[in-house]
Amino acid sequence: MPYRLTKIYTRKGDEGYTTLGDNRLSKDDLLVEAVGSLDELNSSLGFVLSQGINNPSIVIFLTRVQHELFDMGGELHRPETMATTAEKVTALEQQLDQWNENLAPLTEFLLPRGDAATAACHLTRTICRRAERTMVHLHRQIPLQNTQIIRYLNRLSDVLFVAARVLLHESKGKEVLWEHEQK
Repeated sequence: MPYRLTKIYTRKGDEGYTTLGDNRLSKDDLLVEAVGSLDELNSSLGFVLSQGINNPSIVIFLTRVQHELFDMGGELHRPETMATTAEKVTALEQQLDQWNENLAPLTEFLLPRGDAATAACHLTRTICRRAERTMVHLHRQIPLQNTQIIRYLNRLSDVLFVAARVLLHESKGKEVLWEHEQK
């Protein structure tokens, strides 16, 4: 296989434009923003995985998600690829259910905190939510051919929330419930 990135800088983007698929777009185009939000999410997942997680199930699953996010970005470049499937959304749901079954039921919202891995997971969850909002905004402007992308990101943020709870539980941390004002 030939090298795909033989030269990192091309100078082609110096004027504020980039190429996605066959399209030359302004770097502030909503499609470019959506692809960038997936890249940010993927990088944040890499940060989560760099925190020395001792749970192989979480490491393997989140690594697979990183690959799927690259596929999703490719799908936005070339919509005819349809890489994000209903089966991938179902796999997220199944993993979510599996991790959640050993956790105590929640009676209130949690404050996002914990050890480094747990806090990184919570931060990544919020980045995922922003990527989802960006994708919805894109879909409202230019309908996506595959709305499974939105479902995937919605479910992924739930997976990250439960993964954060699992990591906190494994580190013997204590969940802090939101103490909202009572009127």
